Amino acid sequence: MIPTSTALICEAVQGVLFGDGHVTVAEISTDSRNIPEGAWFVPLRGERFDGHDYIDMALDRGAAGCFCDRLPSRVRDDRVYILVEDTRRALRDLAAWYRNRFDIPVVQITGSMGKTTYKELLSGILSRRYHTLKTPGNLNGDIGAPLTLLSLSPDHQAAVIETGMDEFGQIRYLGQAIRPDVAVITIIDDVHLSHFGSREDILRAKAEILENLRPGGLAVLNGDDPLLNTLRPDCETVRCGRSPECGVMIASLEDRGLEGVDCTVVTPRDSYPLSIPAPGVHMAGLAALAVAAAERLGLTKEEIVRGVASYAPADNRLRVERLPGGRIMINDSYNANPRSVQADVGILSRHRGGKRIAMLGDMTELGSAEAPGHEAVGRAVGEAGIEVLLAVGPRSREHMIPAARAAGCREVRWYPDREAAKKDLLALFAPGDALLLKASHFFGRFDLMADFLREYPF
Repeated sequence: MIPTSTALICEAVQGVLFGDGHVTVAEISTDSRNIPEGAWFVPLRGERFDGHDYIDMALDRGAAGCFCDRLPSRVRDDRVYILVEDTRRALRDLAAWYRNRFDIPVVQITGSMGKTTYKELLSGILSRRYHTLKTPGNLNGDIGAPLTLLSLSPDHQAAVIETGMDEFGQIRYLGQAIRPDVAVITIIDDVHLSHFGSREDILRAKAEILENLRPGGLAVLNGDDPLLNTLRPDCETVRCGRSPECGVMIASLEDRGLEGVDCTVVTPRDSYPLSIPAPGVHMAGLAALAVAAAERLGLTKEEIVRGVASYAPADNRLRVERLPGGRIMINDSYNANPRSVQADVGILSRHRGGKRIAMLGDMTELGSAEAPGHEAVGRAVGEAGIEVLLAVGPRSREHMIPAARAAGCREVRWYPDREAAKKDLLALFAPGDALLLKASHFFGRFDLMADFLREYPF
């Protein structure tokens, strides 16, 4: 963050200043435990905590001051306080004010799946020309997105901001700070049906991204998504995919299995032969969306082609990892939903030379799609000829396992949790085999199993 006076911060959030308005702040933090010297503390409320209880701790550890929606009982003369109605909103409002100090292109991304992969893909392309800020990790919510904006520096020439949601209004709320030049929606699917009544509701919530486009902005949409094709945005729009109606077309596609995907993307301006070093035919669709955004931001054909070729997945996002003895671990352990698991099963099925083992855990937040979603995954495992299914969790036991057995999977085992499966997995995972790890993040933490296997002395 560019050093900013507390008086300007107060003005940006329409707060009331208590203390010295000339103190400058160059960093924002929501963590009282590890707050840097001189940073500004934002106390947040959650279901089980109130950051206001830790204001004194943050100030004692060197914070210059803080937002607060109530003044603490002890107001220090050597620190600054800004009284606001809502500290979470003050963080967003500060990010909105700060973002407006930068005249650089900003891309905002949302969608039911593929957000982080697309963010990594597009930011890698843009980095061929621009010093590009991107959302770190998966910090795409009410806290992460504003903090990302507040990390903009004068050196940045572009930004790619990922935004997630679990309720109506959240994408709009974040968009009011981001104010994108390009808004991208990757896909609409059953993810978060526990929070929404239908896919149509999810579409409405995701479409909020279009409300805060800057004048002359561009909407980039998945043209192969039937629901997205019902949108008629009041802005310039480009649809990308394999459908004949798409303005950015995937003209050819070659699936190289675990080695990646080759495709040709054709736009009104040029034709792009792309080699994507990541498995899954869905990567071609994301590449088409990325080409559309990159063209808009002025990149050349060479920059786009080289940027796609240099793509590296984020941690635990469809990473093909080579382990001792020719073992292959397909680590897509960050999160899971029925469509993404079925796609990963298809990738696993392309492995040759050893057994194919799918270690799959429960998928959460599916609402009414929970039973059919787990059943669809089980069928996919059997129909793809996967030799071994290690299923983890109560939903998988009830719905996935019967479907997998009925579809012909030869060996199906169930476990209550990740640790219970470890002994069998080590016995089964032989040289030349391929293993898929996939589950909802907050259910199974399969990323910890990936960490274990990476270090295991096979």
